[in-house]
Amino acid sequence: MFKNFIKNFQEKSPKERFLLVIGLTVFLAYFVLGLIFILWKTMPVNMELRYRIAFGLLLIVYSFIRFFRIFNSNNE
Repeated sequence: MFKNFIKNFQEKSPKERFLLVIGLTVFLAYFVLGLIFILWKTMPVNMELRYRIAFGLLLIVYSFIRFFRIFNSNNE
């Protein structure tokens, strides 16, 4: 599976590779932001704990949706 990913990555045009890298970067940004909302105790944003956890989980779920969209588009 990983070999196919590398092979597909090498066959892509520079524009497609750039968009793939940007997509993975955005995935990581949403994932890390979700973790920050969940784990940072003294966050400067004034939110109740349950809302921070809910928003953090929402960001993490959205990041995985983006990841699977990127992964599926890479296989084509």
